Amino acid sequence: MATRFSESFFSNAALGILAAGLLSNTATLAQKYPVTPEQRATAQQVAQSGVALSELRADAPASHTVVSGDTLWGISGLFLKSPWRWPELWGMNLADIKNPHLIYPGQTLYLSKANGRATLTTQPTALAGDVPTVKLSPRTRAEQLGASALPTLKNHLIEPFLAEPLIVDQATLSGAPRIVSAQDSRVLMTRGDRAYARSASSTELIDKANERQQQFRVFRNATPLKDPITAEVLGYEAQYVGKALLARSETTQEVQGKDGKMVTEIVPATIDIVKAKEEMRAGDRLLPEPAAQIQSYVPRAPTQPVDARIVSVYGGAVVNAGQNQVVTINRGSADGIESGHVLAILKDGARMVDKTDPALPTIKLPDERNGLLMVFRTFDKLSYALVLEITNGVKVGDRLVNPL
Repeated sequence: MATRFSESFFSNAALGILAAGLLSNTATLAQKYPVTPEQRATAQQVAQSGVALSELRADAPASHTVVSGDTLWGISGLFLKSPWRWPELWGMNLADIKNPHLIYPGQTLYLSKANGRATLTTQPTALAGDVPTVKLSPRTRAEQLGASALPTLKNHLIEPFLAEPLIVDQATLSGAPRIVSAQDSRVLMTRGDRAYARSASSTELIDKANERQQQFRVFRNATPLKDPITAEVLGYEAQYVGKALLARSETTQEVQGKDGKMVTEIVPATIDIVKAKEEMRAGDRLLPEPAAQIQSYVPRAPTQPVDARIVSVYGGAVVNAGQNQVVTINRGSADGIESGHVLAILKDGARMVDKTDPALPTIKLPDERNGLLMVFRTFDKLSYALVLEITNGVKVGDRLVNPL
């Protein structure tokens, strides 16, 4: 695990020894949060000359000490007009921060301006004049940092959506294994209950020998998501209701019928409900639990032009979305959308009659930017996005374009 050391007037040599000692620990964390070649190339380019002063916020602070609760998005927004331009901010600090995902509370970032450009560093600007040399015995304190690296944004806002709602095509969900009965013929099931399930394929509910117990997520009610412009069904959003473990495989057995002939009976698979967001019932579908993935979001503008629309506000009954709410958009991986892409939300300009013109023509006011959102999970034709900044409520049909 990474460890932070605080020192009093350490010499460069002493700091170098400490840095070498920590290298192997931070490498483990860095592997978990890789930096893409595109992000590194952008940062290296900016690191050569810094960022133009015109890209800085007018109220950019001279320094900022990172505190618990900060996010990379928030820190970027302190210094830059465009918070999604995180690679540029990292590039301003490339010499001190080798991996932007390994920034910790307690670090101070200093802004330096020269020759029309700005740079950012963790080292304070040297003071003019001679600085006396003071010899001190170094004192250290160790602090575990494995869990304190700053996230890009507040992870609790999106973590449920990485596991719970699922966008699938109708055939995938309708062909998935299904719960057929509960133990003791109960209608509803919850955590701790045992149930029985069947599948269309004889291999889906087989307990594989010498492997960890097979886990499933349980879904129901596949709601069609339609493009607000074309009305095309882009996918189906399945409602997450819980998790189950496979206890016994689905099998068949030969038994003697009433006429004395041997017949084949189906013996459903046995599952145990281990987590229930809602009570389950017969007909709910089972989909395999995917492998756990560490998500690393680096906000950035798409490289290709985007013209998208909001398809739905998660929650069904909600009409308008506010800040930190999740929406579905009508573009996905097939359209080049990636996790981390930031899009501007446009408020549709009103159509009205120009009463100042004797001809009374109908005019449409310009679309105005209403906020920003960031994509955090993509599917083939749809994506989930988090509303990061908003002026007025976001509604279905609002247009999304590249941020400027």
